[in-house]
Amino acid sequence: MTRKVIYSMNVSLDGYIVGPDGTFDWSEPDEEVFRHFTDELRQTDVHLMGRRLYETMLYWETADQDPSLDEPGREWTALWKALPKVVFSTTLSAVEGNARLASGGLAAEIERLRAEPGGGEIAIGGATLAAEAAASDLIDEYRAMVLPVLVGGGVPFFPRHERRVDLELVETRTFGSNVVHLRHRVLR
Repeated sequence: MTRKVIYSMNVSLDGYIVGPDGTFDWSEPDEEVFRHFTDELRQTDVHLMGRRLYETMLYWETADQDPSLDEPGREWTALWKALPKVVFSTTLSAVEGNARLASGGLAAEIERLRAEPGGGEIAIGGATLAAEAAASDLIDEYRAMVLPVLVGGGVPFFPRHERRVDLELVETRTFGSNVVHLRHRVLR
């Protein structure tokens, strides 16, 4: 079975993962949504990310040293630290934890990872990297965690490359916080 490439991120109702001011404080998950993300992480074999997302997620490499971290946070941290990560960057010369810098292009990396044994998913994060993957038709599923907020601009969840992509709705879920999870499979 070929491993699927999944693009999953928080998104405002108007379609942005980061607001016009560069912040995403509006996307802080409540306990129920956080549990969902933890369950999603359990199904992931490797996470591909760009430099900005890598730097944002560095917190989780040492979060378990924070005595105020709750049990769900500790569980996430253990899963995240163990998860292999591939970072795509032209500016970083080294990465920390269970991460490595990508040695080649995105398409070649995904092709190599899809050929490896294992049934877990290949997660991709960050708008720039996801846009590159989408332009090359490498994304198998889009998972949007839609938050009830309009941020008015910023970094879009969906790449603007004027290419039609037909999707099939696979799953929806509404959380108590009025966050809606939408899971779509790419039809090929």
